[in-house]
Amino acid sequence: MEQLNTRIMAVIGLGYVGLPLAIEYGKKYRVIGFDVNKTRVEELESGKDHTLEADLKGMAMARAKYQETNGKIGLTFSSDMEDLKQVNTYIVTVPTPIDAFNNPDLTPLLKASETIGKTLGKGDIVIYESTVYPGCTEEDCVPVLERFSGLKFNKDFFCGYSPERINPGDKVNTLTKIKKITSGSTPEVADIVDALYNSILENGTHRAPNMKVAECAKAVENSQRDVNISFMNELALICDRIGIDTNDVIEAAGTKWNFLKYRPGLVGGHCISVDPYYLAHKAKALGYEPHVILSGRAVNNSIAKFIADKVLKLMIQKDHKIKNSNVLILGVTFKENCPDCRNTKVVDIATELEEFGCRVDIYDPWANPEVVRHEYGKELIAKVDDKKDYAAVIACVSHKEFTDFDFKKYQKQNAVIFDVKNFVDRSLVDGRL
Repeated sequence: MEQLNTRIMAVIGLGYVGLPLAIEYGKKYRVIGFDVNKTRVEELESGKDHTLEADLKGMAMARAKYQETNGKIGLTFSSDMEDLKQVNTYIVTVPTPIDAFNNPDLTPLLKASETIGKTLGKGDIVIYESTVYPGCTEEDCVPVLERFSGLKFNKDFFCGYSPERINPGDKVNTLTKIKKITSGSTPEVADIVDALYNSILENGTHRAPNMKVAECAKAVENSQRDVNISFMNELALICDRIGIDTNDVIEAAGTKWNFLKYRPGLVGGHCISVDPYYLAHKAKALGYEPHVILSGRAVNNSIAKFIADKVLKLMIQKDHKIKNSNVLILGVTFKENCPDCRNTKVVDIATELEEFGCRVDIYDPWANPEVVRHEYGKELIAKVDDKKDYAAVIACVSHKEFTDFDFKKYQKQNAVIFDVKNFVDRSLVDGRL
């Protein structure tokens, strides 16, 4: 097998997934962190990262190596396609969202493939990390690479697939500490791809027999979690009608040795709320209707409305007038202690309440107000006004900053306290999921 140090790499897409990868590879190889967003490149060149996922010391170290070794190894950033002409190994980490009809949106992936195709050379390897449905690399990406490069797949250039497993906000299961799935379009290329990842990982890799298996494994990981959470969310809907607390039921059932203690909740983010649709898309294309996957999605997508409706009912029970009442929502990101707002379902709660005439304030010390405004048309408040009379307070995200929030004050003011994440003192809440 060829020496890995002959590999000059480009990581395409410098978000939550791509940046940590570029940093780690930049410590050992010559790496270009490429992004079409010039503002993002400028931010990284200044040593900053708004996603809070980057090891800034590691980034500085990888960038310093470029100077120390006269460009033999080390990390640089670019948005100029000309810089990709020196590359022989591409890693694609662009987002793969869904459209308004829950169909896979491959636009970023195909655009990245087009960019690579224009600079692709003989012997080059293109590794995809973006979440896709089984077969997407060969059926959708490879034809674009061939068309724009004029080269032949598995003769002139090769591909690999290694699904990302970045967990935003997780400072324990970081890139180098997780086990990665690897695969290649030929056995020889699979060897190279596997060796490249093993060179930066502490816990090694799992080598899949082919790229379709690796692609499917990624979709299955998050689809399984989505279905498990959907069962707990359905349990919450049932328990609400019975008049018992879902978490009490889970604690009781959890005393059995093989019970899995999943919790109900809002399901957002870039993976769990999206990946099942990719797997479902492939299943439908092959003539199979994925009932379990899609029913789980339907349940999880209904929870925001259930929470809003429950809060409204509790407000009525406390004799609050719904129209023009003030409601405070704590947290808008899709998970705690993380600035990531992708596919957050908290905004659905706010929208539902606003449709009933409520005046909703959203406070989140982690979220970027400009991102929330641009993506969802919602304005964040800079801080909670202690003098404002709130008819309801909804704790949607368990940020560490909210552990000391004075819920007791609002309880004394007869406000409805609803706990979505089960972290508020139970004696203070009127309802929880």
